[in-house]
Amino acid sequence: MKKLFTLILFFIGFVTFSQTDDNPILVNPTVEKVSDTEYDLIFNITIAEDWHLYSQYNPEDASLPMTITPAEGESGYTISGKAKESETETEFSEIWGKDEVFFVDEATIVQRITITDTSLTQITLNLDAQVCKEYCLPFDEDFTFSLTGEAVEQTVAEVSDKSKSLSESLKLDLKNTVLLKSSTDKAGDDKDSSLLNIFLLGFVGGLLAFLTPCVFPMVPLTVSFFTKKTEQKGKGLGSALLYGFFIILIYALLSVPFHYLDTLDPEILNNISTNVWLNVFFFAVLIFFAGSFFGFYEITLPSSWSNKADSASSIGGIIGIFFMALTLAIVSFSCTGPILGSLLAGSLTSSGGAMQLTAGMTGFGVALALPFALFAMFPGWLNSLPKSGGWLNTVKVILGFLELAFAFKFLSNADLVGHWDLLKREVFIGIWTLLALLMALYLFGFIGKKYGKISLFRVLLGICSLGLAVYLAPGVMEKPAWSQSKLLSGFAPPQFHSIYQQDNKCPLNLNCFKDFNEGVAYAKSVNKPILLDFTGWACVNCRKMEENIWSQPDVYSVLSNDYVLISLYVDDNERMLPEDEQFDYIKPNGKVKRIRTYGDKWATLQIANFKTASQPFYVSLSPDLEILNTPEQYTDKDTYLKWLKSGLDRYKGN
Repeated sequence: MKKLFTLILFFIGFVTFSQTDDNPILVNPTVEKVSDTEYDLIFNITIAEDWHLYSQYNPEDASLPMTITPAEGESGYTISGKAKESETETEFSEIWGKDEVFFVDEATIVQRITITDTSLTQITLNLDAQVCKEYCLPFDEDFTFSLTGEAVEQTVAEVSDKSKSLSESLKLDLKNTVLLKSSTDKAGDDKDSSLLNIFLLGFVGGLLAFLTPCVFPMVPLTVSFFTKKTEQKGKGLGSALLYGFFIILIYALLSVPFHYLDTLDPEILNNISTNVWLNVFFFAVLIFFAGSFFGFYEITLPSSWSNKADSASSIGGIIGIFFMALTLAIVSFSCTGPILGSLLAGSLTSSGGAMQLTAGMTGFGVALALPFALFAMFPGWLNSLPKSGGWLNTVKVILGFLELAFAFKFLSNADLVGHWDLLKREVFIGIWTLLALLMALYLFGFIGKKYGKISLFRVLLGICSLGLAVYLAPGVMEKPAWSQSKLLSGFAPPQFHSIYQQDNKCPLNLNCFKDFNEGVAYAKSVNKPILLDFTGWACVNCRKMEENIWSQPDVYSVLSNDYVLISLYVDDNERMLPEDEQFDYIKPNGKVKRIRTYGDKWATLQIANFKTASQPFYVSLSPDLEILNTPEQYTDKDTYLKWLKSGLDRYKGN
């Protein structure tokens, strides 16, 4: 899939900017008066070579179609239908599997409006579109039109000479940038793989939710309802399948609001997921959810919601079936809510953001809906289902321990980003070891309610939990005898975030720089290539790469001996830059972003030069900033080692 990157263009009136790959379209707004109350507002658009701009009539489920709407706060006029467009081109997209409609070279968009407030002299419309070539950029800007023919007063951000200079310093003089474009296809493949993984995780979460006391007992009742409601077996079966479809739809729709965040700024989801206090909030919420699973209290949505949905389900037909599915979602919230909360929090801490959340929610809905469809097709299977009983409560308690374990992951994120140094790696592993031990004691019946006899399956689960505790326990020691606790790679704090004395604060005690300019200067002095590592304190895949890939002897040797490592933490938003290094960054649209922290600086440097906001993101550079090969991201050991060596060979001229 094509990856969206940020482009923010700012044109008001007749302002013109130079056309570059960071600014691929020019817009000149003009006005033609049709009558005393009607005007044609015209967007005259010039499109850079090799780029194309999508039409209003591009399919909704393909690349984003263009929209024209009144700017926020605008009133006193109405828009008369869709705008008229100049000639477009149509081409089949293998990515979306359908014809796409777009403009090439130039476009003229004519939007007619009708004035209802005759005192208006200016009107501002928002043009929201997508422009693409090898990769795509969002275009979302307001344009002001003068109805009187007078020049539109411009608002230009004023910044100091220091800010101008420091803004320019973030734009690197990179060479061989063609290699950046070839990395977009791989990024799309990685994203597809990530979406599949989160779908499967959501599916597992849905299966766990199915085995809870809130959902499992409803299967026989619901399936019996569909199979007995109609005399025609096929009709009852179709209704049950439609019921399952609506369950999937309802859970997928829960993720829709988060897609709005994805369109604002490529850093926004990263900023949300790494926000210290939001991670503390997630920690508190998951602790609260765990308490409900342990039976201390019950989390439910207002009973009026379920009553209204249940009443609506009696309408009959498709609408009635939809409200039956909605009733299930509401009534089962006390069991599904904690799992969904974990899925929400986990998705926002990944680079996939809203798309991963949708994939996870869809997987959850599929797993929850599948039993209803299958048992409707084969009602005889109902007889083989185990009866509801104490085992369902055992499942809830196990989920409670899992919620507690994940809760400390979010507290660890806050600790790392906030530089509190409270939850060091060994403390974190110690807590997970204790939780595994407590869960084993519960499963063996030594603590908590037994809910009847201890079954063989429960004993086996207890042995597995005890084995996990034994496996993790050595991780609290300075030099574990036999376990490095790699099962926690990406979840536990990095190995240098330790209660024991470390040589430095770099991954695996490698020599690294956390300032770009210092690293480049050192690389020039020792005549070595640079490994530019865009990473994050709360980045799971970054930790997995460091602890599972970088730790391999042959990879470690190359990193240690042949490269100068520059690790830039894009979520380091609690550590302020020195006062004289804080500045206002001038975006391509003329708007301003305040650079106050190290995280602000490195995240902006990554987006401005490499057009991506994902981590980990690795770039091999020569000391004079020549890109040596295609940037790499999260990958396997052999691919990464080959990538390191290819960059080294190019630098040496082999």
